[in-house]
Parts: sequence; structure tokens; C-alpha cells
Amino acid sequence: MGAKVLERFPAGSPRGSWPAEEFAAARRAQGEPATVVMDLKSDAFLVVVPASDDD
Repeated sequence: MGAKVLERFPAGSPRGSWPAEEFAAARRAQGEPATVVMDLKSDAFLVVVPASDDD
């Protein structure tokens, strides 16, 4: 199972994961199953959705 990255947010930002959580919440409000995950390698929060068969 793969995932599509919608947006990335730097983990070092003063607000931490809040921008990513707000972005994901807005996508969920539109019906998209967005989730926030931490990418340790790039030190960023990623907003992802499950990859569709089209991707």
C-alpha cells in the first residue's frame, strides 16, 4: 500500500506539526482521508492520502 504526499511542512518550524495538522483537517473536511506522518529522514511532517490505482 502506497501513499501520495499532498504537502510537506518543516519539522523545525516554531509551530511544530500544527500547520500540517491544520492542512490535513481541511482536506478531511473536504472528504479526503488525509493523515499527518513524520518523515525522519527529511525532518518534515508530511500530509498523505492513500495512493489510488490511478497514481
